[in-house]
Amino acid sequence: MTRHYSAALPIAFIVLRILVVLNWLFGAAILILLLATPNEQWIMSAFKLTPSPDTTRLVWGLRGVAMLGLVAIPLNHMVLKRLLAMVDTVRAGDPFVAANAYRLQAIAWLLLVLQILSMIIGAIGKTVSTPAHPVHLDAGLSVSGWLAVLLTFILARVFAEGALMRADLEGTV
Repeated sequence: MTRHYSAALPIAFIVLRILVVLNWLFGAAILILLLATPNEQWIMSAFKLTPSPDTTRLVWGLRGVAMLGLVAIPLNHMVLKRLLAMVDTVRAGDPFVAANAYRLQAIAWLLLVLQILSMIIGAIGKTVSTPAHPVHLDAGLSVSGWLAVLLTFILARVFAEGALMRADLEGTV
């Protein structure tokens, strides 16, 4: 029996492969930025900051955000690699396997950690932001991010049940 898939599957595979590369490139860029910006003066000129009593706190806050960004890189990589493995099982025509249920559960936990990191980054941004030096970060509480976490945990359970039902069906045939 020949299986026909939409064009979305090969596109998803290519996009995920590109995202793996971009993730590591962003990580390298953050690392270079952290290593190349050892002094406050450079950071102040790069962000067009004027000297103030809050400058040191702001610079340390931005460095902290960059460090957390580095923490997110391997977490994103683990998510992307698991998604690629799942795409491979769909391409093989065998998506409802226990391995995919475990992958989805791992992805859900990784997404949970990434949401917590985002909230910490958002809190740092709010803490170091001042009227003279406002810090606007695309981080913090994300309702859609938390819904994605819940959805992924639920899908992991759906895949686990699907794999069990499939095993039961194969056992009766």
